Amino acid sequence: MIADLLRALTAPTPQAIPADDSHLALAALLVRIARSDGTYDASEVARIDAVLGKRFDLTAQAATEMRREAEQVEAEAPDTVRFTRAIKDSVPYEDREGVIEALWEVVLADGVRDHEENALLRLVAPMLGVTDQDSAHARRRVEARQG
Repeated sequence: MIADLLRALTAPTPQAIPADDSHLALAALLVRIARSDGTYDASEVARIDAVLGKRFDLTAQAATEMRREAEQVEAEAPDTVRFTRAIKDSVPYEDREGVIEALWEVVLADGVRDHEENALLRLVAPMLGVTDQDSAHARRRVEARQG
């Protein structure tokens, strides 16, 4: 599965990826945003596991396994533009705001809105077809849930 996903992501022209692979691709994007500030700490890892468990109805063990695979995919995946385009092609429009919420959950996991994470999220949101305004609404919803 990882090899097939990486082949699709690194193809000369972006290819749509199957639904199962799109879950792993989203998980890898969560890892990428968490790593973007040069720190990948336990709070971010725990938040990614929680997001994956909730979003894909996974057990804690299955979410951890998916995150570990995602860490490998993220390390080998192409640039963020191509990576995000593959996700956009695989995730229906109505679900993309949920993807942005998941990304905000990871960005805010450590309690700090780091500049690098913010910048990457501002790059990714429009590539997924989500406006800055809708991304801001998603961030506020996450902040409200995190209290």
